[in-house]
Amino acid sequence: GNSGEWVSLFNGKDLNNWTVKIHHHDVGENFGNTFRVEDNMIKVRYDQYSDFNEQFGHLYYNTPYSYYHLKLEYRFVGEWYKSAPSYTLRNSGVMFHSQDPHTMPKEQDWPISVEMQFLGGLSDGKPRPTGNMCSPGTEVVQKGSIIPSHCLNSSSKTYDGDQWVRAELIVLGDSLITHIINGDTVLQYSKPQIGGGVVNRFDPKIKQDGKLLSSGFIALQSEGQPIDFRNIRIKDLSRQYKQQQ
Repeated sequence: GNSGEWVSLFNGKDLNNWTVKIHHHDVGENFGNTFRVEDNMIKVRYDQYSDFNEQFGHLYYNTPYSYYHLKLEYRFVGEWYKSAPSYTLRNSGVMFHSQDPHTMPKEQDWPISVEMQFLGGLSDGKPRPTGNMCSPGTEVVQKGSIIPSHCLNSSSKTYDGDQWVRAELIVLGDSLITHIINGDTVLQYSKPQIGGGVVNRFDPKIKQDGKLLSSGFIALQSEGQPIDFRNIRIKDLSRQYKQQQ
């Protein structure tokens, strides 16, 4: 695509140019119609599941990106699927700098990737920020050192209920990453790289710890909480960054 113009990743009609990979299933199998298109949205649903059985799913856009600005809107809807792990309540996200789903064995649970995590408030008055960072099979750097924890909370407000939230991600190769929620910058870190734990039953050739991640795939997450996504757009920044270097 043309560098510097907004492009829709989702055409509003179907999942052409997207690939599903769900834990316990082969790449390309959209088990239970987990990811479906209705009303100009990508909907994540579990009405055809009998047991969640850790069937964590990801829907990958088929083109990898390196330097870009991604925008999307999400809303949590409906009931969390009871046999999913409790931490997945009102929890989803968008993965980036992800490995290609075709390099994931059937029994790999999460892609090696960095996640912009979306959390919904629990309507209990307690803070529950969104636009956080989680790091399955990866590490990131903040204030000059690798973050020891798997997730890093953002400074965002808490969003209860089923309201639409606008999330943006500005990714500059293997350098600075910025998370934006409803127009506010809520988190920054840098040097995404392969490392750490959390991911299981991966192909060891793929998990090259210490390797900086300068590009990869973008994927929407399914981990037990119904969610809708819409207005998924990207601006490729690679040309302007190559000019600067």
